[in-house]
Amino acid sequence: MTPVLDLVGIFVFALSGALQGVRKRLDVVGIAVLAFFTAVGGGIVRDLFIGVQPAALRDTAYLLVPVVATVIAFFWHPQVERAMPAVLVFDAAGLGLFCAVGTAKALHYGLAPMHAVFLGVCTAVGGGVIRDVLSGEKPTLLYDRELYAVPAMLGSTVMVALHALDVRGFVATLSSAVLAFAFRILAVRFRWRAPLAKGVGKAR
Repeated sequence: MTPVLDLVGIFVFALSGALQGVRKRLDVVGIAVLAFFTAVGGGIVRDLFIGVQPAALRDTAYLLVPVVATVIAFFWHPQVERAMPAVLVFDAAGLGLFCAVGTAKALHYGLAPMHAVFLGVCTAVGGGVIRDVLSGEKPTLLYDRELYAVPAMLGSTVMVALHALDVRGFVATLSSAVLAFAFRILAVRFRWRAPLAKGVGKAR
């Protein structure tokens, strides 16, 4: 992933976290905290599992981008809410990019394929889980109403498969990211849902 794409993904996730803070009537500090952890929480979790210093603690841009998202949400949240369809598209793109890059980084550090898939999914959805926990919501990862974790898992699995076929670099990243992105968009468009346990009714 190029730095620009990385920062775009971080910005979209940070905006998602900041908007959650606005909806929960948090002050500016709370909004900034949610923006930061939504944007980079998954990457921090991945790097801690791998045993390397988190990239978010080495590059100032990883701190500045969530601050920008916080300012935008704080002053212009009504306008951002009206643009949510476009934000959801960018969010899906960030999901695809982060699952692919997270998986690639795990493979680079010698993790087994299944563990690499796990960390790829963590990279993509970990920030959202932290956001939901901090804001008192049921984590999307535990109740995949719009198939958010499933596209990330698909993209990570494809990344591992391409790695095994010796297809790597930009081609592998783009292919995995586009597949996860397309799956996520289709899930939103057609309201696909993960199945509940047999005999359990839908939540009201």
